[in-house]
Amino acid sequence: MNAEGVKLTTYFGERQRVGERFLADRVMDVYAEHELNTSLVMRASEGFGAKHGHRTDRLLTLSEDLPLVSVAVDTPPRIDGALAALRALPFHGLITLERARMLTGRISAVAMPEVQHEATKLTVYVGRQERADGRPAYEAVVDLLRDAGIAGATVLLGVDGTAHGVRHRAAFFGRNAGVPLMIVSVGEGRRIAAVLPRLGGLLSRPLITLERIRVCKRDGAKLAEPSELPRTDASGLGVWQKLMIYAGEQSRHAGHPMHAQLVRALRHAKADGATSIRGIWGYHGDHAPHGDSFWQLRRRVPVVTIVIDTPDRVRRWFAIVDELTDETGLVTSEMVPALHVVAPDAERGGLRLAERVAGS
Repeated sequence: MNAEGVKLTTYFGERQRVGERFLADRVMDVYAEHELNTSLVMRASEGFGAKHGHRTDRLLTLSEDLPLVSVAVDTPPRIDGALAALRALPFHGLITLERARMLTGRISAVAMPEVQHEATKLTVYVGRQERADGRPAYEAVVDLLRDAGIAGATVLLGVDGTAHGVRHRAAFFGRNAGVPLMIVSVGEGRRIAAVLPRLGGLLSRPLITLERIRVCKRDGAKLAEPSELPRTDASGLGVWQKLMIYAGEQSRHAGHPMHAQLVRALRHAKADGATSIRGIWGYHGDHAPHGDSFWQLRRRVPVVTIVIDTPDRVRRWFAIVDELTDETGLVTSEMVPALHVVAPDAERGGLRLAERVAGS
């Protein structure tokens, strides 16, 4: 299937509850009840939200109530049904909707428009213990992307989720074979298009999404500013923008971890929020794929930091990101056509998809 899909993403704290259960469990209940094609909830390593309470797993005193990020992908009608149930939950956090082309089943080549500084974000969803060519599928996918000349890939692990409509949770005892993970890669449209049939042949039940993005920085070199977007579309619906910063956990700025510096600087500048998620495997540029090793004193895993705000405010936050990614990292921007913030004292935004606008 090659169809228009919608990606539903939520950001909230891991200690939030709905009655006697955690909100994360109830969110995944909704996705399972609606048998969404794929979904997962990920535990972030660092971040802050609208109330500017900083949380990080690097300090024991700040490690409670870490941010959680859930992602669900399916066709617009199925996402609409899940969204209605999700909004009925007592919810404090951020919800976004984004357009994505969804590929499943037999996958053939897809035409990708080539525009200066624009690229394609490819996301592949597989199970943690799913196998391909006799080894973990995520390793096989990463190697295939690297062989195809794609500049980098990051593997993000879920702790709960659905795969092809069936729920899989992580358990303390067990192989957690079905727990989904996502492999996020950014590359030139023509290279992504060329590798799609090979990805489809590698996986037994492929599920892939494609999204348009702009590459703003790569390895310290500034390539473009975030796209100039209006605050609303032609009908008046709000338009939002997202920055994603991909780097290694060992990446440094002024001797300190770069992703931690990013979160700290954005919080000091009064950004509405930022979330960092630590990956388990990946590569960047010419480096060989790598992850955690028992013998390493310092972790060698990728980290993705996400910032979402209005287009005018994103330009302010990009100046901070630009300064801190002076030597390494990949920075991308993209349009977010629907966003809803639910806080104890206020709500803003909406969840109707804005029209595509020039530059998105």
